[in-house]
This record gives sequence, C-alpha cells and structure tokens, in this order.
Amino acid sequence: MPRSAKVTEYLKECIADAILLLLKEKSINKITADEIAAVSGVGRATYFRYFKKKEEAITFKFIKMWERWAEENGVTITDEFATENARTFFLYNLSIKDTLLLVYKNNLQDAVYDSVKYCMRPKGLNAGEHYKAAFYSNGLFGLLDEWVRRGFAESVGEMALYVKNLFIGVM
Repeated sequence: MPRSAKVTEYLKECIADAILLLLKEKSINKITADEIAAVSGVGRATYFRYFKKKEEAITFKFIKMWERWAEENGVTITDEFATENARTFFLYNLSIKDTLLLVYKNNLQDAVYDSVKYCMRPKGLNAGEHYKAAFYSNGLFGLLDEWVRRGFAESVGEMALYVKNLFIGVM
C-alpha cells in the first residue's frame, strides 16, 4: 500500500533532520546510511528509497522550511521572485541562520542553491519566462551566498535595497 504524501514528507524530513544533526559532529562524507537510519528512526531502505545523495535530503529540508515559513508569514508569491519580496527572502534566511552556517561550514551550499532555484522558479512557462526566472533565482542565490560568507554583516533592509537597486528595471 502506497504511503500518503504527508507520511512521505514526514519521513523525508526526519532523514534530513538526522543528517543536519549528524553534520554538527562530522563531515557529510563520514555520515553513514546506518547512522542516518538510527538517528532518524527510519529504515536504511527508506533513506535510499527517497534520496540518492545526502545533499538531496538537505535541499529537500530547505524547500520544506521555506514553504512552511512562507505559509506562516503570509507570503503570497512563493514559487517565483518579485522585488517586493526581497525583504521577505532575506528575513526568512536570517531566521534559518544557524542552519545556513552549518551547511556552509560543511561546504554544502549547493543544497542551498538547489533549494533557492527550486523555490524561486515558476514551472511550465515559456522560454522568456524561464530565462527571467533563472536570472532571478541565480542572482538571489549569489546575494544570499555573499551575505552568508560575510557573516550576515548587512541588515535585511540593506539586502532588500541591494536587490531593488540591482534588479530595478529588469522586471
């Protein structure tokens, strides 16, 4: 009998949470599937059913955190970027600062990139819309990446202003 989508998402999040917890102790390459299974409370086979790589689980977790945060904070545009949402985007990322720092400490920022790309790019549009969405998602990640590397030195408001100044006229 197939699992419901909610159960599947719950199990996938348990796996991702276990990996993030284990990252506090050791590098991603040293974390084993048996450890993930033990910490997450799911079977080893369940881990491999849902993820080919540990990084995929981390990307999944970032996507779920964004979706949950967006819903809780009344964000209406969640699958594409609009310059008026710049403040929201950086406010969200500041709220997950510790997780971002953990992921960056372990050189796993590609998981962050993949989640930004997934969350900020609308699906099923014409070629021009896809290029526009790619421009925004890549630009946003670039700004976020630099902000994290600079230790969140600028305020959320300053980051939103950078977005406004960089993207003005592009929309």
